[in-house]
Amino acid sequence: MAKKTIIANWKMNPGTLAEAKKIFGSVKKTAQKLSHVETVVCPPFVYLHELWKGTSGKKCALGAQDIFWERAGGFTGEVSSSMLSDALVQYVIVGHSERRALGETDDIVNKKIHRAVKDGFKTIVCVGEKERDAHARYFLFLEHEIKQSLAKVTRAVLKNIIIAYEPLWAIGKEAKRPATPHEFFEMLIFIRKILTDMFGKKEAFAVPVLYGGSVDHRNAKEFLAVDGSAGLLVGRASLEPKLFQEILFSADLSAR
Repeated sequence: MAKKTIIANWKMNPGTLAEAKKIFGSVKKTAQKLSHVETVVCPPFVYLHELWKGTSGKKCALGAQDIFWERAGGFTGEVSSSMLSDALVQYVIVGHSERRALGETDDIVNKKIHRAVKDGFKTIVCVGEKERDAHARYFLFLEHEIKQSLAKVTRAVLKNIIIAYEPLWAIGKEAKRPATPHEFFEMLIFIRKILTDMFGKKEAFAVPVLYGGSVDHRNAKEFLAVDGSAGLLVGRASLEPKLFQEILFSADLSAR
């Protein structure tokens, strides 16, 4: 079976470089032992240069939480692809729900995706509906979000795209309830249909689809067991080495 991809999104954590090194060191130690998992750690930008020294190739790669669509210029506060490459970053998260909540549109996400894939990064594109309505309009929302975000992406660079499905209604303090593995399976099939319409069946089924959204050591195994699941995008639990270790072990077993 194909390797599972487990992506740790640290968000704006931890508060110090010393803590970041400690967590990363623990994750790397576990990742190096697992043959069926590709572990990706996405720390805050300021830690990337210090952490790249401890990476170990494909078993423990570095990712960035965002990227800007221009390579250089007067863009205060932004981070370019060349800066990320200099820190040996291999993966980039684009369109995370928290970025979209701050005003990031599908058009902005699309420009970032084009920059990321053009410059050779594995690009994790986050998508997901805000709510589940009785009339199933959330399918239309997701279809529009995917088609707009991936507009003009060619088959040639599709190999660098990873889709992370994160249902916003199941995430955070306002979550009404957790999502279920069955709901992920349902949306995974729908995502495949959209990608097939856009790129063709063969290309669509080659795109990895991950689950993200309140993933922890208790539910990871179930989401990994979903037919077609390529892995997980993990938030809060990725900052707890022991809990994240359990998730990595579950991924390794599910990929055997």
